[in-house]
Amino acid sequence: MNVSVELTFSPLQDDFEEHIINFIKKLRVSNLTILENPLSTQVFGEYHKVMQVLNIEIETAFELMDKGLLHMKIVKTDRSDYEPHF
Repeated sequence: MNVSVELTFSPLQDDFEEHIINFIKKLRVSNLTILENPLSTQVFGEYHKVMQVLNIEIETAFELMDKGLLHMKIVKTDRSDYEPHF
């Protein structure tokens, strides 16, 4: 089963950029399909692989910061090839 996950990672501290950049860099080397925009990062792939990577990287990111939050949306389909038709 393939999924699409949208993540918005928000460290609540002054050095937030460093934490976001490190989190995204780790996702990039996961061999999953990653799309980025200024507001979120999308991860696409097989459910178990996506969740395995996210479980490790979210825990690591949370351990490296004092306070923060992560918004996550999961769609049960691979939407990596979505193109708007309007």
